[in-house]
Amino acid sequence: MTEATINWISGPVLRAATRDAFRLSDAVFAGPEQFLGEVIRVDDEGIVAQIYEDTTGLRPGNAVRGAGERLSIRLRPGLLGNIFDGLLRPLATMPGDVVQPGMRDVIPATLHFRPTVEPGATVAGGEAIGEFDTGTLDEKLLVPPGVGGTIKSVAASGEYRDDDSLCVLTAANGADISLTSGHRWPVRIPRPVRRRLAAREPLVTGQRIIDTLFPVARGSKATLPGGFGTGKTILQESLAKWCDADIIIYVGCGERGNEMAEVLNEFPKLEDPRTGRPLLERTVIIANTSNMPVAAREASIYTGITLAEYYRDQGFDVALLADSTTRWAEALREISGRLGELPGEYGFPAYLSSRLAGFYERASHVETLGGQSGSVTIIGAVSPPAGDFSEPVTSQTKRFARCFWALDKDRAQARFFPAIHPLTSYSEDVDVLTPWWEAQGNPEWMQHRQQILELLEQEQRLERMARVVGQDALPPKQQLTLLCAELVNDAFLRQSAFSPIDRFCSPTRQSELLHVVLHFIERARQALDAGINLGAVRSMAVLRQLMRASEDIPEDKAERFKRLAERIDEDFDALVRESADAT
Repeated sequence: MTEATINWISGPVLRAATRDAFRLSDAVFAGPEQFLGEVIRVDDEGIVAQIYEDTTGLRPGNAVRGAGERLSIRLRPGLLGNIFDGLLRPLATMPGDVVQPGMRDVIPATLHFRPTVEPGATVAGGEAIGEFDTGTLDEKLLVPPGVGGTIKSVAASGEYRDDDSLCVLTAANGADISLTSGHRWPVRIPRPVRRRLAAREPLVTGQRIIDTLFPVARGSKATLPGGFGTGKTILQESLAKWCDADIIIYVGCGERGNEMAEVLNEFPKLEDPRTGRPLLERTVIIANTSNMPVAAREASIYTGITLAEYYRDQGFDVALLADSTTRWAEALREISGRLGELPGEYGFPAYLSSRLAGFYERASHVETLGGQSGSVTIIGAVSPPAGDFSEPVTSQTKRFARCFWALDKDRAQARFFPAIHPLTSYSEDVDVLTPWWEAQGNPEWMQHRQQILELLEQEQRLERMARVVGQDALPPKQQLTLLCAELVNDAFLRQSAFSPIDRFCSPTRQSELLHVVLHFIERARQALDAGINLGAVRSMAVLRQLMRASEDIPEDKAERFKRLAERIDEDFDALVRESADAT
């Protein structure tokens, strides 16, 4: 065992003189309490380590011992439905109200194991040799990457503890390898895959402004920037509940204690729309609040993405929701300052960009080592101070995220949900997802999407003019443009998270609603060209009906959209006839 002696401490960072060789990223245990830490620098004078626990009581002269491995977590069945801290220590079963110094993982209750291979079979790393019945999902027992051989023996179906031997492999060198229900993996090292696959399908979120205007591909990465009070947490809860991922990993990274408490109170109450059972059964929550050790905040992001890759390797589609990466970056800044490193913009370290890149690049759609298809989609929230998107974390994140869902303070204050601004947001996944929308029966999706964005751009320009001269002074066609943009915003983009009908909108229903909205706009323009007074269009009863269509027409009543389109034609035809009779 490698060993060193502490000679300097500053908050979560210590320096120690070494007697043995340490490696960068080695896990260490410091002091008599065995505080967990990680080596972040090795030089001629010794090592520098960041400690992931409260260092109160740690002092110069205390020993630092190497753990014999990189900072790792144990990946195993039974993690779903639980709440952990940033080091994967269970919070629900811990003694007392706070994380105790030196607290370690605990062995879960027994789980039912069912083998899927027989003795004599040859297996390689990443292949499944059995399944666990954990309730909602059947988790797999995977051969750890880099391990393989011939099955010598395998346990029969039954109940087993986490540390029970379930399989014995005979490796190529003749050595026997005993496998338990889980294995350890370094959190900073991406898990290997057979090959990366191109993104071809969207992660359906049920939010119209995302799925229709700014979709994210399964296995891609998105960022959700927004200042305080713009609805990041509510939107992430909606995404967690309604997106079509198999597993949700929610990382609360450095959030305020009251906000995290709200998440922990709400998540257990959420119902899984797929099964009718609690959503928490297919969710892992990693809670790291602002009053927890700052260095553990930095580790929580890597713990979350490693968990996501573990489930991806079992053939699941995983959505990782990180709230927020700004707090994670602040932890980097804190540690960098303790080390006396030369600060960059806003005091953040110069390597902020590379750390963000390393995190977001672990989003993936892959063929696993076991030959299955799996994905990890990353949605990282950013909390820019005062909503300033030019600050370093937001601007650097834009370089690596393919989707940018910019939350707008003015829309949020107007009770507009989701408060995503359609003109400052974008998606680079649009082109690759167009064939999918066409296959869903909407060949005009790209054209309709472009129509909406152009209309909203026109609205923005006209609103500036209207503030100067007044809306009534604008020509009728421009007033109609403002009316149509209002219709798009209120009838299509606005979506209530509390409406039992509209909190989720399927792609089919999105297409039907968008089609009928654009149909009204087309008929309104034709009517204006035919000499119909704009006031008559504003006062049409069908317009008010259209404004409420999203909350009045449920998923199983799609035929009502067709009837609504017919009603639009009838009412506009009546207007034209009345105008002709009047002349």
